[in-house]
Amino acid sequence: MSARHHVGRRLIQLYAGLALYGASSALLVEAGLGLEPWNVLHQGLARLTGLTIGAVSVVVGAAVLLAWIPLRQRPGLGTVSNVFVVGVAMDGALALLPEARTLAVRVPLLLAGVLLNGAATGLYIAARFGPGPRDGLMTGLHRRTGRSIRLMRTAVEAAVVVTGFVLGGTIGVGTLLYAVSIGPLAQLFLRVFAVPPAPGGSTVVAAGPPRRAILRR
Repeated sequence: MSARHHVGRRLIQLYAGLALYGASSALLVEAGLGLEPWNVLHQGLARLTGLTIGAVSVVVGAAVLLAWIPLRQRPGLGTVSNVFVVGVAMDGALALLPEARTLAVRVPLLLAGVLLNGAATGLYIAARFGPGPRDGLMTGLHRRTGRSIRLMRTAVEAAVVVTGFVLGGTIGVGTLLYAVSIGPLAQLFLRVFAVPPAPGGSTVVAAGPPRRAILRR
C-alpha cells in the first residue's frame, strides 16, 4: 500500500467512524432506555436550551477542546473533526429515524446502538488522527494531576451524568449496558480495524491516546 493510499484509508476510516458514532448515539436517543454519559448531559442541555442534541454536542465538544489549552494537550485532525461530525451525524440520523413506541422496537435499537458505537469507536480511534476532545480531557487531567486515567474518567463522567440527569437527560438500563460493554467492544473493533504502519514507518499526524485511555467521546 502506498503512503497516499495509506493516509486515504485512514481518512475514510476516521470520518466513517465519526459518522457512525453519531448514528449510534441517535439510536440510543430514539430507544429512550438510557444514554451514554456525555449524551445524558447533551440531552439535558438540549431540553434546557431548546437546541438539538447534536448542536449541543458540538458546543460542548468545542468547550471541552478549549479546556485542553491549560492542560497543554495538542489536538489532531480527528479531534477537531470529532467536535463537528458526530453532532451533525446524530441530528441527521434522528431526523431519519421513525419514532420508537414499543419495547419490541426500543430494545433492538438500544442493542444496535451500543454495538454500532463500539464499532464506530474502533474505527475512528484506529485511524490515529488524534483523540476525541473528551478523551483528551481525561488524558490531560491524568498528566496534570498524576491521578489514574480510570479515576479521572470516573470522576468526570459521574459529574457529567449527574448534571445531565438533573437537567432532564435519560438514565436507564442503556446507560449501564453501555458502561459495561463499550470498553470490550471498542477493544475488539480496534483490533478489527487496525491500520498497518505506513510504508517506511512514516507518520503523517499525531497518534491517538493510549488504548487504556479509551474509549468514549
